[in-house]
Amino acid sequence: MKDMRAASFEPTNVISRYKWQDGLGYYESTRDAATNFFFDSLPKGTYVFEYPLRVTHKGNYSNGITTIQSMYAPEFTSHSEGVRVKIGE
Repeated sequence: MKDMRAASFEPTNVISRYKWQDGLGYYESTRDAATNFFFDSLPKGTYVFEYPLRVTHKGNYSNGITTIQSMYAPEFTSHSEGVRVKIGE
């Protein structure tokens, strides 16, 4: 899964590591414009992934989409919708 970030958001945790949350183990890899999540298996269900971000500039930004794709069957893919993020004073 690849979670794209808006231009003004910077992650506070930049160290890639394996994490365990709500019975699901995954590897979290933070990159410049996105955070990638890698799963050995992903059981059917609904999951919420959260990670802390810091706002660096005010303005109106386009938040990126989140895409999930199977490594072994890339025809199975899905994505979220993009949203606008307005950061004021």
